[in-house]
Amino acid sequence: MEASVTLKKVGKLAGDRTILAGMSFGVERGSLVAIIGDNDSGKSTLLRVLAGFEKPDYGNIYVHGLDMVKRRAETCRIIAYVPHESDFDPWLTIEQNIRFIGLLHKIPTHKLDHRISGYSERLGISEFLEENTGGMSLGIQKRALIVRALVQEPQVLVIDEPTAFMDADGSRMVWELLMEMHGERTIIYASQNLREVELANDRILVLHHGHMALDGTLEKLLATTNNYHQFHIEFEKLNDDLYQKLANVSTVVNPSRVGNTFHFYGRSRRAFFHVLKKATDAVQLDFTVDTLGLNDLMDSKYARKGME
Repeated sequence: MEASVTLKKVGKLAGDRTILAGMSFGVERGSLVAIIGDNDSGKSTLLRVLAGFEKPDYGNIYVHGLDMVKRRAETCRIIAYVPHESDFDPWLTIEQNIRFIGLLHKIPTHKLDHRISGYSERLGISEFLEENTGGMSLGIQKRALIVRALVQEPQVLVIDEPTAFMDADGSRMVWELLMEMHGERTIIYASQNLREVELANDRILVLHHGHMALDGTLEKLLATTNNYHQFHIEFEKLNDDLYQKLANVSTVVNPSRVGNTFHFYGRSRRAFFHVLKKATDAVQLDFTVDTLGLNDLMDSKYARKGME
């Protein structure tokens, strides 16, 4: 499939600190790509560079085959960016802020009116359009930022934390709309909401200190956990002596406890029975066995072994 966005050895520096280090990857047209990583991994910087809001210090970015630096005006018509936090003028209404971007892109008034009305209704902000942006909740402002990007009718949509500050209803409306666009538009987003990422992706990129640590489908990424399972055993009483005895079982990985519940990882279910054998004198109230998700993969104590 044809590439929508392509990076070739792209890097970004801040003084003597490397924010992005020689990144090379392509994003297929119409795909939904999620970017995850720790707070200092470079996610937001990568999005700003992808969207043309920051220039890379080295390397090249191509949008639909066009060099983003040399063909700036053309690529700006293809791609739209939604920042993490609002950059609206707080003294203007939401509609005035949105209309400003429409004027910059020379969108005809009748088309701009139709798009503002349609997207605002879909995202539940129609009643707030005439309100000053500064008085609106962060969740409403975030939805308005998405409307501002969509009125440009971009072929590539780059979003930093799509549902930041939103309640459940706002998050639902955003993802219903984005999933409808999926396939027609390329959508690249970063999120700390790993449950959200698990439900909405064709591909996941994992950043670690400015490097691409992992890249692939959810199934491919979880396969890197080497068939680990996560176990939870609730005891009537989990004292320090019992916890240490269970934590020292050789097949137990990354043990922890919350109250009287013993949490641990194991490469196979045998680890569960090894723990039970050590706890024969303790009263057990409940247990669960879970396969791993992204949250486990990204756990700092657990995942770094596979990412460094």
